[in-house]
Amino acid sequence: MDYRPVGVCSKLIRVDVENDVIQNVEFLGGCNGNLKGIGQLVQGMNVEDAISRLQGITCGNKSTSCPDQLAYALKEATGRV
Repeated sequence: MDYRPVGVCSKLIRVDVENDVIQNVEFLGGCNGNLKGIGQLVQGMNVEDAISRLQGITCGNKSTSCPDQLAYALKEATGRV
């Protein structure tokens, strides 16, 4: 599933979820190395666990962040919105 994040530097988040387990995450744009790291860290993680860890993280003076937007993407991908 493709998700267009709001309020962050990344332009697109691609998320693959199967049976509530994150299979793959890819960010387009943003801080390349950090976002690759986040994608690797959440791979194989249960969606609920990832959402609870990532939701609410901010970036600088922004009210959101790429990890926070990933939580929104995971919610949308699994119908938790």
